[in-house]
Amino acid sequence: MESGTPGGSGPAEPGPRLRGLGGALQAAWASLLSGAQAQAQAEGGCCAPAVAAVLPAGGSGERMGVPTPKQFCPILERPLISYTLQALERVRWIKDIVVAVTGGNMEAMKGIIQRYQHKRISLVEAGVTRHRSIFNGLKALAESQPNSRLSRPEVVIIHDAVRPFVEEDVLLKVVTAAKEHGAAGAIRPLVSTVISPSSDGCLDHSLDRTKHRASEMPQAFLFDVIYEAYQQCSDYDLEFGTECLQLALKYCHVKAKLVEGSPDLWKVTYKRDLYAAESIIKERISQQMCVVMDTKEDEEHVGRCLEEMLKNELNHVKVMSGRDLQQVILEQCYNFVCVNVMTSDFEKTQKLLNVLDESNLSILYPVVVISVHFLDNKSIPFGRKMEDLMQIKELAREVKKRNILLCGLLIYYPQVIESAKGRAFVKISDPESMGRLTLF
Repeated sequence: MESGTPGGSGPAEPGPRLRGLGGALQAAWASLLSGAQAQAQAEGGCCAPAVAAVLPAGGSGERMGVPTPKQFCPILERPLISYTLQALERVRWIKDIVVAVTGGNMEAMKGIIQRYQHKRISLVEAGVTRHRSIFNGLKALAESQPNSRLSRPEVVIIHDAVRPFVEEDVLLKVVTAAKEHGAAGAIRPLVSTVISPSSDGCLDHSLDRTKHRASEMPQAFLFDVIYEAYQQCSDYDLEFGTECLQLALKYCHVKAKLVEGSPDLWKVTYKRDLYAAESIIKERISQQMCVVMDTKEDEEHVGRCLEEMLKNELNHVKVMSGRDLQQVILEQCYNFVCVNVMTSDFEKTQKLLNVLDESNLSILYPVVVISVHFLDNKSIPFGRKMEDLMQIKELAREVKKRNILLCGLLIYYPQVIESAKGRAFVKISDPESMGRLTLF
């Protein structure tokens, strides 16, 4: 068993936090904590329930029809498994994440952990089947190994390396249910009717899909329950079985609680699923935009008008002010409009780029920065201003190496109008007042 946690500071962890969950789930987690606290007080130990996750990632991806195992297929130039690890890492109450990979992919997996600065990851060698890979992960958590930081958890989550869109609320539901019932798993309604063919290839019977459900991931178990089930498991089940909940029922007589999952729990199985996953990721990272501007500028400056116009026009996008950049970065915003008003040509933009570099935000996703500059009819000629601003090309080439996409926007306004307070400003949303927009 090998630890895959690199040193150094990592990127901010994207995704929802526990504080963003609904009241019912907050109450569920509070109940889980209080139960663990009561037990810990009786035993004289710590109060937080120990939760770990096991991620089998030894598959070959035969159904996808590509030479690369699907968990390592790139989406936006980043391996699929990295997105799944990110989804689990952002859940701070998951203490350890054990990933089972084949010996041939061990070095590749270490490289992914290093490049994307994943944390709390330990690697074990996968078995020849899914169940054997999971068993190896459970043994790493159960058995003390030299130089291992892993410890036996109270609850263990089992998830798939190719289900990257699992959210914290679903994880919390299955963990809470497993704590009470011993085992729990996410389910979804069946989309197609399930039929049973006869030996001659004809219909034998069909199932009423209203009475059946599709078993999904994640699943969660009291660690002692699922570990005992795997220890008693027959070779046949280890070789041909696929359902962990069934093992808990068959060998430990534990009936799993079934938890309704979200539509995002689908599994990347075929090549077309990679394109669907890419589309979902692009949509998620384009839902927020931050406008960064000199905070001392008055509220009626043309830059403020631009900010208001973006809020009005981009109804599906959350437009935020960049007054507290660190908080904006923590909220995982990947799109920035930097308005250069009081500073020289690129001073404000350069400061923003420096902050983004220090945050390591662009390690996980591309970051888009639009550097906005204004030119009124009393300033230097338009052509000369453009010449001064063309240095952005060199800057853009440099930051692109760090996964930051930089472009410039010059707003040239030869006319002004009067505000209600009698102060002059440009109304960006009014085409009559706009002289020229130039993207550079």
